[in-house]
Amino acid sequence: MNKNDLVKAIAKKAEISQANSSKVVNAFIEVITTNLKKGEKINLMGFGSFEKVKRAARVGRNPQTGKEIKIKARHVPKFKASKALKTNIK
Repeated sequence: MNKNDLVKAIAKKAEISQANSSKVVNAFIEVITTNLKKGEKINLMGFGSFEKVKRAARVGRNPQTGKEIKIKARHVPKFKASKALKTNIK
């Protein structure tokens, strides 16, 4: 499922227009992104949590040449599914 499919599915489920559904999906993504930038953790009961974690610097390899390269430390988003979500998708 891609973003357009999600917009259509939400519009159908919520019985709203696709334009309004698109606004909701875009707002959701924007709010999650903004709060992760601030370092805040987002908990959605029954779904999961989003948080920003720091990935340490490390040494990797260029797969084409085999040469070692240094990979800088950076922040990445992390999602952890809730127990309810894990149970419901079996």
